[in-house]
Parts: sequence; structure tokens; C-alpha cells
Amino acid sequence: MTLELETWDEARHGPLSEAAFRRKLKAEGYSVSRYVYPPGTHFPDHQHDVDKKDAVLAGRFLMRMHGQEIVLEAGDCLTVPCGAVHSATVVGEVSVISLDAIRR
Repeated sequence: MTLELETWDEARHGPLSEAAFRRKLKAEGYSVSRYVYPPGTHFPDHQHDVDKKDAVLAGRFLMRMHGQEIVLEAGDCLTVPCGAVHSATVVGEVSVISLDAIRR
């Protein structure tokens, strides 16, 4: 299974901002919450009982899922299917500002 990564498309959606990213995710049918994770934050393997997307506004977020890993940066959004075991770690010395989107 491959990771489903989206990168912000400024030509389609305009300049990257929290408001613009929220609008895009809400238009796709997601409820959106904002979180800030300081350097060193780690979420061990876990899963959710909903489909979701993890979107990054700032910082670097190492995500592991399906035996693969990817570093999300500003404008990146990773689809996390219901039941998919995954983990996440803040990489570097900058806090991650994340939009956590849950399928309604």
C-alpha cells in the first residue's frame, strides 16, 4: 500500500495559510482541529476508527505507516485511512503546527 500524500497547490488554492487549508479540508468533508506539537513530541504506533488527514502548516512531521515513512512539511497532507497503524514524530527544533482533519 502506498502513502497518499498531497502537496499544497498554490495555483489552485492560493497562498498557503491556515484559513485556506481549513477551507480546502472542510470542502472535502472533514472536521478540522488545530494542534501545536513541540520538538521531541512522539506518537507511538496507534490507529483511529475514522478516516483522517494530517496536514502540516509549519515544522516537520515524520510519519510512519504501511512500512513506509515520509517527512511532512508546510503544505503537505497525508491521508490516514480508518484502522491504519501509524506513528508520528516532530523532527528538528521547530514545533509542528498541524491541522487534524476527521472525515464527517
